[in-house]
Amino acid sequence: MCGIVGYVGPKQAQGVVLEGLRRLEYRGYDSAGIALVDGGAIASDKRAGKLVNLEKAIDEAPLPQSTTGIGHTRWATHGAPNDRNAHPHLGRERRVALVHNGIIENFARLRAELEAQGHEMLSETDTEIAAHLLELEVDAGADLTVAMQRVCSRLEGAFTLVAIDAQDPDRVVAARRNSPLVVGLGEGENFLGSDVAAFIEHTREALELGQDQVVTITREGVAVSGFDGVPAEGHRYHVDWDLTAAEKDGHDWFMRKEIYEQPRAVANSLLGRRAADGQLHLDEMRLSDQDLRDIDKIIIIAAGTSFYAGMVAKYAIEHWCRIPVEVELASEFRYRDPILKHSTLVVAISQSGETADTLQAIRHARVQKSKVLAICNTNGSTIPRESDGVIYTHAGPEIGVASTKGFLTQLVACYLLALYLAQVKGTRFGDEIAQVMDQLDKMPAHIRAVLDQAEEIYALAREHVDSRSVLFLGRHAGYPVALEGALKLKELAYIHAEGFAAGELKHGPIALIEDGLPVLCVVPPRGRDFLHDKMVSGIQEVRARGARTICLAEEGDTSIEPYADVLIPLPSVPVLLQPMVAVVPLQLFACELATAMGHDVDQPRNLAKSVTVE
Repeated sequence: MCGIVGYVGPKQAQGVVLEGLRRLEYRGYDSAGIALVDGGAIASDKRAGKLVNLEKAIDEAPLPQSTTGIGHTRWATHGAPNDRNAHPHLGRERRVALVHNGIIENFARLRAELEAQGHEMLSETDTEIAAHLLELEVDAGADLTVAMQRVCSRLEGAFTLVAIDAQDPDRVVAARRNSPLVVGLGEGENFLGSDVAAFIEHTREALELGQDQVVTITREGVAVSGFDGVPAEGHRYHVDWDLTAAEKDGHDWFMRKEIYEQPRAVANSLLGRRAADGQLHLDEMRLSDQDLRDIDKIIIIAAGTSFYAGMVAKYAIEHWCRIPVEVELASEFRYRDPILKHSTLVVAISQSGETADTLQAIRHARVQKSKVLAICNTNGSTIPRESDGVIYTHAGPEIGVASTKGFLTQLVACYLLALYLAQVKGTRFGDEIAQVMDQLDKMPAHIRAVLDQAEEIYALAREHVDSRSVLFLGRHAGYPVALEGALKLKELAYIHAEGFAAGELKHGPIALIEDGLPVLCVVPPRGRDFLHDKMVSGIQEVRARGARTICLAEEGDTSIEPYADVLIPLPSVPVLLQPMVAVVPLQLFACELATAMGHDVDQPRNLAKSVTVE
């Protein structure tokens, strides 16, 4: 997720801003930029790539001295990661400079309005329209604070905006809606940041803002108001952790932080997907409706955690769209001489968009004239560029090697693809699609409810610090969850862990059961009674042979209680959506068990975040 820094005070703003951006590098980014107020003008520079590229450019062409400035590290969403799309963005007259984190959902309509008025946009971003709108307001006589209030009232989506006005050199104004922003309170100076890491070396006094609020910082103080202009107050607090912890939001590991970011990541993945008329609208879909109607087979290719997301997608697509789906490991795909036609859609799932096996697989598919659609988190990466269409997951950067929010947002993208295909092909009515979308909109709250049980799950994990083997069981959409739970333990705890389809137990794996062996069981919701009852039978089988059964089951499911040594309740959701809540306890379990065993959770041995060689 993008990093934002703002400063006003006696120090040289360039140094403060660049230092703050450096502290935010852990967030991940693909470009960086800075803007300063200089004698009635804006001085700015921005560069694709790492912060060092920006610093080198400033060394070669120094910016003027200034005590007011803003900076940004960008994780690309709208527009490729290049110099032109990097932030800050300026208004038409270069009076206002603005940086932005998040997504402005109605930017296309606003951009069209501005272009009709003669505004020329220099980038592909949704951000630039906000800079133009803001400048129009200050040109009309509003101060920067009032201008921000007015502009934010017109914007839809999730965003943090931070701006400066060349003709108002002692003020930085920011706004937030469903996107992080915190104020640093100093003596004769004040700060803004995506999190406290941006300014913690200068002050540990911070102000937390509420939703839909605008904040103005000057040397003298801080003023907060709503988008409606009504004065408001933020929540003041003292930061009592060190810089390293602050970068992780007070968590010991980036992975744990990212687990807790999942409600917001899922919400971001769903933003802007439904038009006002209720129709699904996937902006990144470059395949025509007719292209999709012609599809008679789908092959999903992926690796690791992404492969398990693809397995869930198979259940969803076949159920909602009645199209046959195959799920293949990318590393095996092209070596079996797959049968591909013009009417075959190959869906490539990759968090990084650079996974070598997946990239080679889609190249093979394209040679065979098949359509290729990417599901990816990294804008501008190779796999989306070489695909016919892409659904970006908008999870934000994932620092921990073991994927968590990456997996959940891939699931969201898979559900969206399935529903979009159902809409185009007419295999589901509009009200049926709307019902599922309504259920997806509730997922962030359901995930938060699971996270509220974290302490109980942590205690359970610590009880198993001496376990050398753990099994996972699931059925239907719970089977990929079992595989993902086992993978997390392998990655982090370095112990033997296996996931099985519960119905396969009696065909061999039950021989592994011994007294005290922990077996985590993902129980389907009761709405699918035939699945539920068969899963209960599998649990009885392993418990009768001495296993310790840890059951993840729908809250209120009393029928499972006699067979569960430990019961972890899950929110009540449809069976196809249950993976989104069922996997969260398994992530927490693996993270805490690895921590208790003394392992480096963020950098497991022998693993890399992105596998870029075959």
